[in-house]
Amino acid sequence: MYIKRIHMRGYKRFHDLTIDLGEHPRRIVALVGPNGCGKSSVLDAMMYLYKAYAGSVGEVSNMANENYRYHSLRKDPKYKPQNIEIQFDKGDLSTVFNKRHSAGEGRSMISFRSSYRYNSHLQVTESRAVDEIRLNNYGASSASDIDQRIEVNYRRLLAKYNHYRDDNDVRPSEAMKHIVGDLNTALKGCLELEVSDLGNIEANEGTLHFKKSDSDIIFEYNVLSAGEKEVLDLILDLYVRKDTYTDAIYIFDEPELHLNTVIQRSLLLEINKIIPENCQIWIATHSIGFLRAIQEELKGDSQIIEFKGENRWASEAYTLRPAAEKRSMWQSIFSTALDDLAKLICPKTIIYCEGRAEPRKDGSERGLDANVFNTIFAAEYPDVLFVSSGGNTELDQRSDIALAIFSKVFPDLQIWVLKDRDMASGKDTDENSRKIYLENNSDNHRVLRRFEIENYLYDKAVLESYCEDKGLRFDNEKYDLIVTDITNQNLKDQTGAIKGCCNISTSLNQEKFKLNLSTYILKTMDVYKELEEVIFQRK
Repeated sequence: MYIKRIHMRGYKRFHDLTIDLGEHPRRIVALVGPNGCGKSSVLDAMMYLYKAYAGSVGEVSNMANENYRYHSLRKDPKYKPQNIEIQFDKGDLSTVFNKRHSAGEGRSMISFRSSYRYNSHLQVTESRAVDEIRLNNYGASSASDIDQRIEVNYRRLLAKYNHYRDDNDVRPSEAMKHIVGDLNTALKGCLELEVSDLGNIEANEGTLHFKKSDSDIIFEYNVLSAGEKEVLDLILDLYVRKDTYTDAIYIFDEPELHLNTVIQRSLLLEINKIIPENCQIWIATHSIGFLRAIQEELKGDSQIIEFKGENRWASEAYTLRPAAEKRSMWQSIFSTALDDLAKLICPKTIIYCEGRAEPRKDGSERGLDANVFNTIFAAEYPDVLFVSSGGNTELDQRSDIALAIFSKVFPDLQIWVLKDRDMASGKDTDENSRKIYLENNSDNHRVLRRFEIENYLYDKAVLESYCEDKGLRFDNEKYDLIVTDITNQNLKDQTGAIKGCCNISTSLNQEKFKLNLSTYILKTMDVYKELEEVIFQRK
């Protein structure tokens, strides 16, 4: 079950907000933005409407601490949950809930965790029955609630162990291995830690015990670090819920608290593994580790909704859709946590190409070639940054210096050199010359097959696509008279003639025109595939 669309009117900080994931929503939805931009409010809106059908959820009742002052933007006493709409892939919330409710599953269609997770101590001194987990009656009810679950989940885990041991008449060690095997697999995916024993309440040892990979010493839960407790808390809760909360929505508000970047990344990957495949995961975050996992391992399964701090949420209507996965988007969201360092962290490959080396006053790229390539490959290669580094000989000099410096600081960073095929200082070069150059230079060098960047921008398919989009008539006959050899012809000085082929009667800025054309080089085109082979496959 996936959510497709949420609409809220006058809710908390939002005048009118729609989150539209499209007809094919993905498994993981990340709400990303700075503190105070409304990410948690979206999660609260989801819970507010859900509780109108399910009744109280968690340990705080729907109305006990949450009234119109909490939910209404304008503190309207008549504010109702009907101001919020949630559309699932199986219908609206009312339709989905009623169907689930008739099957006894209405209260287990949404699992919620708030960011206020304080579980510093676990010492159970008496046995006690726990309610059915499908009742969803423990933990947080809203984003502002304290979400303490470790004791209840410990009792559930212990009950599972006892039932399995007694029902199957197996030794305690066999029961332990069966019950905590998957739990330990998930824990070890994040930490050098595993559950060794479930304790004994009757012996006044009602707590979890652990061992680490570097020692045989047994540790109690209470001596673990805050980060270790955080990971255990989240993974244990999912472990005891996963068999009941199927075809459901799992909601997490900032699950990365207390964790370093590496563990954050691992935690999201383990969360994704534990939660059943037919469920959707909503996360409010600005975690570097989570974003890295979404950018790489979970790229095809995730959508990012970016909340911008400068938006006028309380007075204007907004529709937020999944952000395009381009380098500019990644730089923007990483900037939330890293500020200017995002420009260093985001790229994995820097490609030096010809063009003006000096940036503009705001630090933006000035060279045409770099801007064109960044535009063409932004979506498919978000970790690649093209930069200008002067003329032909300067490319070699500056790339060598950069490689010597950056390789010591960022050992995984790759630095490549991309040259035009007119690299021989005015002398003619052909395909054979290009291949000889590649064979006799290091693997980080690339050379365009065509003469230079204009030979790709002025490709017939690109110009036809541009003209069709702009409502212009493309003159095939005139083009064929002008462009007689798209690979080898020098077309840099033919911009005026190309403009005539497109029947553009007004004056234009040549560099801006070329940059605009780059947006029409699509990955389905042969010209795109050729550039991709030349640059990324070194062919």
